[in-house]
Amino acid sequence: MAARPLRRLWTRFDIPPIEPWTGAIDVVHGTNFVVPPTRRAASLVTIHDLTCMRFPEMCTPDTLEYPALVRRALQRGAHVHAVSQFVADEVVELLGADPDQVHVVHHGLPDVLGGDPHRGRTMVGAKRYVLALGTVEPRKDLVTLVKAFHQIADADPDVHLAIAGPDGWGAEALTALISSSPHRSRIRRLGWVCDSDRAALLAGATIFAYPSRYEGFGFPPIEAMSVGVPVATTSAGALPEVLGDAALFVAPGSVDDLSDSLRRLLDDDELRGSLIERGTRRCAEYRWEACAAGLTAVYRSLAG
Repeated sequence: MAARPLRRLWTRFDIPPIEPWTGAIDVVHGTNFVVPPTRRAASLVTIHDLTCMRFPEMCTPDTLEYPALVRRALQRGAHVHAVSQFVADEVVELLGADPDQVHVVHHGLPDVLGGDPHRGRTMVGAKRYVLALGTVEPRKDLVTLVKAFHQIADADPDVHLAIAGPDGWGAEALTALISSSPHRSRIRRLGWVCDSDRAALLAGATIFAYPSRYEGFGFPPIEAMSVGVPVATTSAGALPEVLGDAALFVAPGSVDDLSDSLRRLLDDDELRGSLIERGTRRCAEYRWEACAAGLTAVYRSLAG
């Protein structure tokens, strides 16, 4: 069924319910902000973050529909799966959910093992590089990363910057900044990459940088940690909760703080080793088996 008409309908009415398509069910789980109305089944909706409420200027029109859809679902008695405690607190504060309706179950860790570091370095054209992964959009704040790279590039002529991920909206600002950069020959825009290339880029990276302005969980830095790459990131959203003591944190939007962290990770082998060790321990906490068990427990409690 077409998503857009259904969303508009479900913000105002509880029709059509899902059972005519599914038959009798105990629980319906909407895994991405939208859960259909039901006749009798319990409802669970996953909320990954509330960028649409905290930073509406960073969102597309479709995304801005989410709050109304979630509020309507809560009125119908739906429960919420939050991917972090940070998101759970946001749902209670911004959407008025009863805390008893909100269940925290962390994601598991994507498998990125087996990447070829030589292949990654060949893709970038450098032995030492700072890597950023993800869709190019304002929330990821890659403009701040490029500006921070400018500050370290003069003193370290061998280090490069690699940015991998498809263009979202607002990519023009990043494109213009790179085009005017005095170090543009050392900045690689790789666009979308397949899983094997992604693994290779992670395996070969010297540092992983994640300058996000807001995050409900944060897969890429956990992926980097899992293959022994130290992480410099911001203290935005759920990142401190998810990454713990295994990353260097800076204030969102601070070029100077981010460049200092990158410089430290490039120069201080002891710090790098410590973060890599802590990152390995941290990654062990995020298993898909644990995520599945947590969600199954929620399903059973709602069905009961």
